[in-house]
This record gives sequence, structure tokens and C-alpha cells, in this order.
Amino acid sequence: MMGMNPRQMKKLMRQMGIKMEELDGVKEVVIRLENKEIILKEPVVTVITAHGEKSYQIVGEEEIREILNISEDDIKLVMEQTGVDYETAKKALEETKGDLAEAIIKLGGA
Repeated sequence: MMGMNPRQMKKLMRQMGIKMEELDGVKEVVIRLENKEIILKEPVVTVITAHGEKSYQIVGEEEIREILNISEDDIKLVMEQTGVDYETAKKALEETKGDLAEAIIKLGGA
């Protein structure tokens, strides 16, 4: 409310049964969607409690990461075709966004 000092605002909110508190020490907040993650680094998280319900307000710098659903079968196939270990095969598939042929070529196989 314009013209109201923060102390008056807190008092009014308390009278309305609304409590706000900031969470300390939050390092990151991750929101997982079907095909991506939204990561908020060092966010300011405020918990607003009103009528027994909690809401979270999050403010921070976002980073968006794609989620690749790489199957174990794809990893095993790349391992077999190239002779590399599990982690190397998985990393190649991640770098090629799951493209089997490109991952195998990248690793010098078949």
C-alpha cells in the first residue's frame, strides 16, 4: 500500500492473519518440468502463510537446463559400438542430445 511504512504494513498483515518470513541459507531452487529444469541460484525465498496455507515467493537469477531422457539401452549400444566405459558413452549421448549415430561417430566407433 502506497505511503505506508514497512512497520505499519507488517502490523496490518499480522491483523489480517498473514505472516511473512524469509528463508535463510537457500542455495538454489530447482523446478523440474517434463523436459527441462529451471534452476534459481542463490534465490531470496519468502514464505507467506495465510489462513493455514503456505505460498512461496522466489526471486533469483534463472538457469534453464534441458533434460535428456537417455535410455540405458542407448548407453549400452554406444559402449558396445565404441568400446568406451559407461560414463564416456553417457556423456557423448548428452553432448549429442541423444543422437546415437552422432555419439558413436564422435567416439570413433563403427
